[in-house]
Formats: sequence, C-alpha cells, structure tokens
Amino acid sequence: MGDTVSPNKNLSPVVREVDPARLDPDREFAPLLDIIEQARSRAFRAVNRELVGMYWDVGAYISAKVKAERWGRGVVTEFSHWVTSRLPDLGGFSPQNVWRMRQFYETYQGSEKLSPLVREVGWSSNLLIMGRLKSDEAKEFYLRLAALAVEGDAADGD
Repeated sequence: MGDTVSPNKNLSPVVREVDPARLDPDREFAPLLDIIEQARSRAFRAVNRELVGMYWDVGAYISAKVKAERWGRGVVTEFSHWVTSRLPDLGGFSPQNVWRMRQFYETYQGSEKLSPLVREVGWSSNLLIMGRLKSDEAKEFYLRLAALAVEGDAADGD
C-alpha cells in the first residue's frame, strides 16, 4: 500500500504526511492563490454590478418623484440626511451624488444599447463618461472600452 500503514484491519489506514519542509510553496500553493484571486475578482465584479444597479434604481425612483411630485433640492437633501442617519456606514448618498444617480438613470434609461453596458463599468467611470461625452456613440465606445478594461483586470487576477 505504499503510503498507508494499517496496524489493525478494523481501523482506517493511517496516511503519512508530507514533510512541510520539503514543499516548494510557490509551486504547491500557486493554484490555491489563483482560486482565491479568481473568486475575489468575480466577487468584486458582482458587487460593482449590484452597486451600479442600486444607483440606477435610486435614480429611477428620484426621477419619477421629481416629475410626479416635484421633488426638489430640499427633499433630496432631506433624503440624503435620512438615509445616512439610518445607514451611517453607507457612503455615496450625498445630495450631489443622489442627483447624479437621477442624471445617470435619465441619461441611459431610453437606450437599449447603453443601459446594459453601464452595469459592467464602475460608478466613477460611468460618471466620467456621462459627464464628458455628449453623443451616444462616444458613450458606447468608452463604456465598451472601460468594460474591456474591467475584464482585463479580472484576467490579470486569473
């Protein structure tokens, strides 16, 4: 049986352990590091998609309230203070950022091409693209480029 010793047929075999001093950690553990990095990368992308999706949903809600009930700066500022008092560890809900969420939703909500792309890109990149580019073609180009960069960063971790 080579590596097993069975002193008693009723007992399970005893396995001799590898001497840790004889291991090459870079060779033996590198596959585990790859597994960890791939999972971290997938988790980061999933969290990013959810955050951008949340900003989209908040923007849609604010947009509807502005149109239907004439919400303005005062109400949005009150919402900002209210949500940060309820969730003090949550960042990103300053009055300015809430207005950006509304702008984000209104900018992309009518575009079948662009609205799916925005979820593949981080919030900061979305704000830069939305704020600096006017045409849908330019926005699409840079959203696709930014999404490829995110994928490339993920591949670097793979």
